[in-house]
Amino acid sequence: MTHIDTSENNDQIGLQRFSLTLDGHGHAHHDQTASSPHQLDPPKKGSFHWVHFLRDSAETRADLLSIVKDSVVVDALTALETRPRCTVHSNGALLMLRGINIEHGARPEDMVSIRLWITSDEVISVGQKPLRALNDLVATISRDQAPRSPGDLVAKLALRLVDEVEPLVADINSQVDDLEEVVIDAEAGASRGQLAEIRRMSILLRRYMLPQRDALTTLLIEDLAWLKERDRGRLREAGERVNRLGEDLDAIRDRAQIVHDQLMDKRAETMNKQMFVLSIVAALFLPLGLLTGLLGINVGGMPGVDSPWAFSVVCFLMVVIGGFQFWWFKKIGMF
Repeated sequence: MTHIDTSENNDQIGLQRFSLTLDGHGHAHHDQTASSPHQLDPPKKGSFHWVHFLRDSAETRADLLSIVKDSVVVDALTALETRPRCTVHSNGALLMLRGINIEHGARPEDMVSIRLWITSDEVISVGQKPLRALNDLVATISRDQAPRSPGDLVAKLALRLVDEVEPLVADINSQVDDLEEVVIDAEAGASRGQLAEIRRMSILLRRYMLPQRDALTTLLIEDLAWLKERDRGRLREAGERVNRLGEDLDAIRDRAQIVHDQLMDKRAETMNKQMFVLSIVAALFLPLGLLTGLLGINVGGMPGVDSPWAFSVVCFLMVVIGGFQFWWFKKIGMF
């Protein structure tokens, strides 16, 4: 297995394959006891192995089969697409979680999976892209704060995954606050593109947050000997925080819909005002246009054809008609 750099600034841990033996007292070391890269010796009492694989590696499936020896588990760990879930199988638990994608240029809401197979003496994790939560957890090893049990490892990982999402949801909340202020300000204009992006992000995050809450709750209620009461408490906290995030995302989605409705109402009101002005202008000039059109027909018998005052009389008549219309529109409240 690869020796990994456990420094906190290393963002490539999730792209490395490693094997660690944790002694249950906060210490860990790279596993040097295996006779091959894909074979583990039984751990000492109180210790357990943590082995991390890359899903896209050509050797991953064969190595997983040699360690887990269960094709059902291996199929789940190497599936192309997964949603957060927890399934108890044989003497262990399959746990699928999602975390923020920290790859350069990636969208944070495009969450990436971390797949776990947990038993009393080993944790097998499979990833395909870097996760800051995984990096942070591995970094604690260098400070002699390694997880003390498989349940402790899962609980700490779950809490760190929530820690990643909370700032993103808070930032989305802040963006909605700004848009609400923009909509209230009559002189400002809100961007429908920005609003659509916020709604898209909240929908994608919610798509994984609620199943993640259910997965943690399922693991919490299962009767697993390696899951201690302290671990259950941390999993309960992680589940409650994920639930709050789901509620926040629901609120963001509803607030974004309200902002969208207000924006549409504001635009409809502006358009109605413009159409009202155009209607008044059309109403003012309609009789005047009728009069000039009638006088412009090229037939005999038109009055005033030979009179030098006819044009002045017609202009005066049009001014009188226009003035009367203006007075009448104002009287009925159109101005």
